[in-house]
Amino acid sequence: MKVRVDPDLCVGHGRCYVLAPDVFAPDDFGHCEIMTPDVDGALADQARIGAENCPERAISLED
Repeated sequence: MKVRVDPDLCVGHGRCYVLAPDVFAPDDFGHCEIMTPDVDGALADQARIGAENCPERAISLED
């Protein structure tokens, strides 16, 4: 699964990297950065949780 973030939508709530720290991290401004763009198994589960908890829906997942 591929993980993507739309930087124009992300405002830096930080839910993604708090809930899925192996997939997402904050950049210097607190916005989402993807650490692992291709995920499977447990990382895919983390990516889903991070995406589902993004208030702006800035994170997309593609199978």
